[in-house]
Amino acid sequence: MISASATPDSLSFLHSVHKTLFPPIRTFTFNPFTTTRNSRICKATLITNSDWFQVGRLIGSYGFMNITSYSPFPSGPITEFSPGDLGGLKVQDVGEGSVKIKLYEGRVSEGPLRGTSVVFKVYPGQRAAGGEADMMAANELNAHSFLQSSSKGISQHLLILVGGFETKTGEQWLAFRDDGKYSAADYAKVASQKVSKDCELGELSSWNRFEQEEKLQRRRYFIIKLLQGAMRGLAYMHDHDRLHQSLGPSSVVLNTIAEREARYLIPRLRDLAFSVDIRYSELEVDPGSLADGLWRRASAAGAYTRLEKRAFGIADDIYEAGLLFAYLAFVPFCEAGAMDSISLQRLLENTFQLDIAATREYCLADNRLENAVGFLDLGNGAGWELLQAMLNPDFRKRPIAEAVLNHRFMTGAVL
Repeated sequence: MISASATPDSLSFLHSVHKTLFPPIRTFTFNPFTTTRNSRICKATLITNSDWFQVGRLIGSYGFMNITSYSPFPSGPITEFSPGDLGGLKVQDVGEGSVKIKLYEGRVSEGPLRGTSVVFKVYPGQRAAGGEADMMAANELNAHSFLQSSSKGISQHLLILVGGFETKTGEQWLAFRDDGKYSAADYAKVASQKVSKDCELGELSSWNRFEQEEKLQRRRYFIIKLLQGAMRGLAYMHDHDRLHQSLGPSSVVLNTIAEREARYLIPRLRDLAFSVDIRYSELEVDPGSLADGLWRRASAAGAYTRLEKRAFGIADDIYEAGLLFAYLAFVPFCEAGAMDSISLQRLLENTFQLDIAATREYCLADNRLENAVGFLDLGNGAGWELLQAMLNPDFRKRPIAEAVLNHRFMTGAVL
């Protein structure tokens, strides 16, 4: 590892990012590791001195998918899915944003958190990505600062922000406690590769039918526990007046992807760069460009008042969680390449216009989707029932996060 001070300047990130675009970011005292019964507020200082960090190797990079337009469902009969549909979604057109995020290993080298492993999330400077990167970094910092300063305690299903700083080149470095380098997308990829390997081996993969069923049961349990953790993190955010607005397979961090270790699995939400403050006082002011797409979709759905806009925002997060549910219900049970997130979303939205019963009938005819259908069929179709509720075309009829968690499919009662 190298000292963070070898490249970054020791600037206080908390007071440097876009003061003209955002109100001053308040400092707070917070300890992500210890609490006492006598004090509901944790006490320690968020680290803003780059000299207190050491930076390790680059461990990955990724971009964000931005919603660029919105159009209502087309009228008329359901159309067949074809390669020509790949041009864009009829519900939401998406495109990869210009902001590229890099991830580095690291650790805290000074102070009370010395030795703590962290993962640095690095936003490019204005020269590389314009002002959008700074806005996203500041928004993510504000969101974590707000959520972690809550007197109600901290959810174990959110990544913990340890600190951050800005470099001489304008990069914004956010340091998060290292609670896992895997994502739900990583898990699904590995699981689908195992399915492909088993299919190649055929009967040689396992002659014991009981063992095959046990493996399938472990996968089901792991996925339900993964979904439970993600929804608990989302419920916590909604209870604290924050939307996620970027929920997907890559935004759920896992401490393990081994299905035999499901009892130790703790999913945590990350990527709060597009998080939106939905306190009624904040809905009265200009929400800023990062939330423009959300409020355009709200207007298109007939949500105009503060109460309606808030309800739409929560329902919009539930819709994204529904797509995550669908992804985890299909991809880990299919051969590699048989299904992906974009294809699945287009199948649900374009081809069947969110008619989940019709989607099931279509999937029944494809032998590659047999185990995915079986998973959602548990509890007399409880999975399909929940998926239909979360992806209801009418945002007013979607359940809140707590209701999703209490559904019989999510409680594991169907296993």
